[in-house]
Amino acid sequence: MRQTIPKSVCEPIPAAQYVRMSDDGQQYSIENQKAAIQQYAKQHGFVVVRTYADAGKSGVVLNRREALRQLLEDVDLGKTGYRAILIYDVSRWGRFQNSDEAAHYECLCTRSGIRLYYCAEQFINDDTPSSAILKALKRSMAAEFSRELGVKVFEGKSRLVKLGFWVGGAPGYGYRRMPNNTSTGTSEGGRVCAPDVWNGPTASTRVYCNRS
Repeated sequence: MRQTIPKSVCEPIPAAQYVRMSDDGQQYSIENQKAAIQQYAKQHGFVVVRTYADAGKSGVVLNRREALRQLLEDVDLGKTGYRAILIYDVSRWGRFQNSDEAAHYECLCTRSGIRLYYCAEQFINDDTPSSAILKALKRSMAAEFSRELGVKVFEGKSRLVKLGFWVGGAPGYGYRRMPNNTSTGTSEGGRVCAPDVWNGPTASTRVYCNRS
């Protein structure tokens, strides 16, 4: 008679975890994802044996995400040592503007016998019709969030430029912000204004002044 091995004594399934944050300012995001994945792994019989982490990387494109590219290469070459990939949610896999791109990268993994598990999602990634519909919806939502955020950031920075603020890289050494009180330049605190350095669309605000 064949015996059924209790789940508690089964060998845990080796898995890799992929984590990503899009902004260096999100200093705890990676650790939070790892903690959630670790809890999921314990509850579902996985053991994390490798970590791929893209810190401060946008999820919109692949070419700057070294960790995900390495993961896909390892899967393609069969250099894995794990049988599953654990990810916090659909958006961490990517916010690709074409949702088929996210599906393509997942397909490369499943084709090699390595399934993706989205630990914080409310659906099980088991290829059922309901799972496929929810996953496609989540991918579209992730892409739309990125598009909307891009529009809002552009509008916000455009407004700052119109107000006379510097937007972009660091300004040159010795520059400071001050009101535009003159068209010829004034001396104040050992520094000399440079009216022609940069004048925003609003003439009432001068942005930076040269050090004397």
